[in-house]
Amino acid sequence: MTANGPWRSIPHLVRDAAERFGDAEAVVDGAQRLTFVELADRVRRTAGAFASAGVGPGDRVALWAPNSAEWIVAAFGALTAGAVLIPVNTRFLEAEAHDIVVRGGAKVLLVRNGFLGREFTGPPGVPVIDLETDGFLGSGRPLEREVGEDDVADIVFTSGTTGRPKGVMTTHGQTLRLYTEWCDLADLRQGDRYLMVNPFFHIFGYKAGLIASLIRGATALPLAVFDADRVLELVEREKVTVLPGPPTLYHSLLAAPGGRDLSSLRVAVTGAADIPVELVRRITTELPFTHLMTGYGLTEAGTVTASRPGDPYEAVATTVGRPCAGFEVRVADDREVLVRGYSVMRGYLDDPAATAEAVDADGWLHTGDLGELDAEGRLRIVGRKKDMFVVGGFNAYPAEIEGFLLRHPAVAQAAVIGVPDARLGQVGKAFVVRRGEVTGSELIAWAKEHMAGFKVPRHIEFRTGLPLTATGKVMKDQLS
Repeated sequence: MTANGPWRSIPHLVRDAAERFGDAEAVVDGAQRLTFVELADRVRRTAGAFASAGVGPGDRVALWAPNSAEWIVAAFGALTAGAVLIPVNTRFLEAEAHDIVVRGGAKVLLVRNGFLGREFTGPPGVPVIDLETDGFLGSGRPLEREVGEDDVADIVFTSGTTGRPKGVMTTHGQTLRLYTEWCDLADLRQGDRYLMVNPFFHIFGYKAGLIASLIRGATALPLAVFDADRVLELVEREKVTVLPGPPTLYHSLLAAPGGRDLSSLRVAVTGAADIPVELVRRITTELPFTHLMTGYGLTEAGTVTASRPGDPYEAVATTVGRPCAGFEVRVADDREVLVRGYSVMRGYLDDPAATAEAVDADGWLHTGDLGELDAEGRLRIVGRKKDMFVVGGFNAYPAEIEGFLLRHPAVAQAAVIGVPDARLGQVGKAFVVRRGEVTGSELIAWAKEHMAGFKVPRHIEFRTGLPLTATGKVMKDQLS
């Protein structure tokens, strides 16, 4: 047995899951219901289709499509053909997606036309296959190429919120080892029914979702677009037990009208720089969840820290837990969080300069996040280096200020940025989504009672919603 458990590669895991879990449901997507045996068979036949299309070992396959059974079959089929998977963000516009397909060197691009009313095209010279209409999936002769634990499995491009997206290379062995531990931390069990709101183009949906479900024998229920009513319907009908997502997901559940049977829910998993303690309490007292895990991760390393069962509300809400096994975490003099361990990326694709800048000679990944460690070794994220602004000589961290604002009972969401100020250089401006009645002046007065003066936002702008990425992060470049 290796450090990755009994599996040499992700294709090996798919085959082993069929042997272990047989006719249990592996995927439920609308009318489609695939057992683990059926999933493995379709994956091998899709691997054969890729081979017939000229995809060889080490070639790259881009997948620009929403969460679905087809995405799962296509992704694992590509890996089983020996290819390297490049997931593409479905919210990207054509030029953004084409940039990734071209820089990634994809030999073929798979899409699902019609999603969000769009047509998904490919750049010149790259064949495009529609997952639903081209009859490609499962159309080949069964094939499984040998893949090793040190082979690159995927190139996942960063979100691009801090510049041009960079392709993060990760191996089969890194993924299998890390997400085997994730299953333990999240208390994922055989037979669980896992509703997947997090998009598969992101490592949470792909790895903490699909890979983890294959490891444990959980049923994957992909959801292409988040809709609160659809979530409630699926939880009740399919007896969902595991429902990870951003804090906004749980706000939606708490605000939903009664009458739905949500009693099957057991595991919640979320993460943010600062989650209100009251939200953590409500998730575990007003909803049926008996286990809530919070954590911190990034594309360049996967899940780095996580809370543990039995952690107090305050710790779960205000920290992202302790390091996972095999990771070291320290905070530099400038408060940047540094991470070292087996799961740190193999590098950025075709960008040795950016790789050297991100991972130093001693193997420490410079995350760009700012944080602090408490006496028990739990990590608290206080912001991003690029987001920090200086108020009259004092460093202000938006995530910390947002955390304070979220403690106000009338605040549902908050995002803070620095804006120019003639006297102080910069001051905070808060964009707030209300859940109750409060005026801007009232909120500023309240803030003055709860945080240092330089942290208090000078300007409040109320919004009905904040611009979010598909993974739930606020797009602060769209706030001004």
